[in-house]
Amino acid sequence: MTDVLRRGRASLAFSFFAQGVAFALLVTRIPAIQDRYGVSDALLPVFLAAVPILAGVGSVTTEQLVKRIPPSRVLRWSQPVVLLALLAVGAGRGLPELGIALAVFGLAVGALDASMNMLGVSLQRAYGRSIMLSFHAVFSLGGIVGASLAWVGAHWHLALWVSYLPVVAVLLPVALVGSRWYVDGGSEAGAEDGSGAEAQSGVGFKLLLPLCLVMAFAYIGDSTVSNWSAKYLQDVLGSSEQLATVPYNVYMVTTLLGRAIGDVGVRRFGAAAVVRLGAVVAAAGFAVVAVAPGAWVGMLGFTLVGLGLCVLVPQTFAAAGRLFPGASDAAIARLNIFNYVGFLVGSPLVGALGDAWSYRGAMAVPMVLVLVTLVYARSFAAQPDRYGGGHERPRTADVGRGSNGL
Repeated sequence: MTDVLRRGRASLAFSFFAQGVAFALLVTRIPAIQDRYGVSDALLPVFLAAVPILAGVGSVTTEQLVKRIPPSRVLRWSQPVVLLALLAVGAGRGLPELGIALAVFGLAVGALDASMNMLGVSLQRAYGRSIMLSFHAVFSLGGIVGASLAWVGAHWHLALWVSYLPVVAVLLPVALVGSRWYVDGGSEAGAEDGSGAEAQSGVGFKLLLPLCLVMAFAYIGDSTVSNWSAKYLQDVLGSSEQLATVPYNVYMVTTLLGRAIGDVGVRRFGAAAVVRLGAVVAAAGFAVVAVAPGAWVGMLGFTLVGLGLCVLVPQTFAAAGRLFPGASDAAIARLNIFNYVGFLVGSPLVGALGDAWSYRGAMAVPMVLVLVTLVYARSFAAQPDRYGGGHERPRTADVGRGSNGL
């Protein structure tokens, strides 16, 4: 493997890490943001919903941008914008400043998520084996670090801008320096080697739709854990307030562990088998949560959910790259939108069912949706090439141009 690819992989991994840190610092300090700006409970959902909606706009915009400029350039400039917008969220003085900062954050996050995964898919193609899960494992690690830093800020009662400033001051220059080694993969490579008929016709919605649904279902499950696990343990399973904070941390750790070893499973057994296993484990986790007699069994259920869900999103992006080798950038940008669709739908859906029926019953919704992934698992099977035992591609020529200029 060439030094260019190794540097490209390391620099992209740092971008995933920085994004995990930034996102965690935002979402884990929402109560502090609400207090700082005096956002009412009625208005807060509007602000929170605006971020994923604008992120979807940013992802669509990125699809058009990468027709003219390489994804590395989109990533190089969207990441600093995300970090500076995070700082602006903590430093604003009133609701207009908060609204502008969150709007910029949302638009930039959409561009960042799309371009990061574009580069990840093209690097995986260059390596000829599964490496996509490793990038998302680093994102999970960043989320754990960000959540820990947020806890420190809250524990010491630091102003938001005080807790955000050192993080931005460290991550921003490192990300800019590292961006010199991003590696762009020509999405036209599939057309050149004859491996992708879609290169001529663009992204076929019929082929992409199953992956879009899997992406949305995975994020409905993820948002269920992130938004409702603490409330579920405390209100339904009768845990203490302190114990109720544990499931999400355990979920993040198991997500990291699952992604750290997931690429080995993909190489050995193939992506479709790993996705099927992940869906079954996640559904079993939600089933355990729904019938748990107490808090510790409930935490076991959320642990299983993390182990299962963690493979779905990275493999969905990777599958888009395989299905559309001649138009992978466009496919990933469109697929990325359903990340935000799942995030928007999941939490309100579970909350509404919990209030109208029961929270135990509401856990059946993400369980069933994750199981539906089994129907679409064939979309994850390698098309022209398979990353796995004895079937790895012998060449690394798909990714051709390094990104060294600004």
